[in-house]
Amino acid sequence: MVAARMVERVGSSFFSLVNGGTTFLVHVARMSALASTIFGRFPLMVKNISLSIEQMYSIGIESLPLVSVIAIFIGATTVTQAVYQFSGFIPLKFLGLAVCKTLITEIGPVFTSMVVAGRISTGIAAEIGSMKTGEQLDAMVCLNLDPVRYLYVPKMIACMIMIPMLVIWSELVAFISSILTVIFSVKVTLYVYLAGLRSFFLPADLFVGIAKTSVFGAIIALTGCYFGLETRGGAEGVGSSTTKAVMTSFVLILIFDFLIAFLVF
Repeated sequence: MVAARMVERVGSSFFSLVNGGTTFLVHVARMSALASTIFGRFPLMVKNISLSIEQMYSIGIESLPLVSVIAIFIGATTVTQAVYQFSGFIPLKFLGLAVCKTLITEIGPVFTSMVVAGRISTGIAAEIGSMKTGEQLDAMVCLNLDPVRYLYVPKMIACMIMIPMLVIWSELVAFISSILTVIFSVKVTLYVYLAGLRSFFLPADLFVGIAKTSVFGAIIALTGCYFGLETRGGAEGVGSSTTKAVMTSFVLILIFDFLIAFLVF
């Protein structure tokens, strides 16, 4: 009897996993179709540049306080963890190297993008979901206003431009925080730490780390728009859409981060 229940639970878990994976792939396919539609409208953005600027302010400038606070602790934590991992094995003259490579290639771009995704993708999904349930999107169509052009394209452009800008700011703040942490809590001179930062710095690492965040920005905007459009059932549906948007954006950011790292490095 117990064995039969265990088999039943394993089977149920397996089929739930398969169904979840299938649903995820279906969503990815539909998001790809939406992405092609949005990118196809990009040439029209010059006629409504003010909408993109408004979104840039909302997405970029209003996210600066959150990004700054996160970056301070990213820099301090990276130094602290590197010192702990190096203890007794690796000379601290390589501390700057480890912090530099970690911040500009992975932790800075990925962590900042995921933090911003938690704010932006949910906001976009809630906005569009509310418009969907309130029939405002249908009203735009009736007035011959293209929702893709006036809603989705400005958000996509703003995310693809402002996420890299936020990552640059985040990395600057993180490096300053790491320097202060070295000065006040690590037994290594500032000269040695800065020498380590400079010694193995490759501009290509910085360029790739920042460039891939444009892809992350597109993912953040796309997931928010897609799940906003998929909203059903009023306020409860809006809440469900925001949850799905942020979860999917996290997963896709990690997947594309792996693919970019695999292809480039």
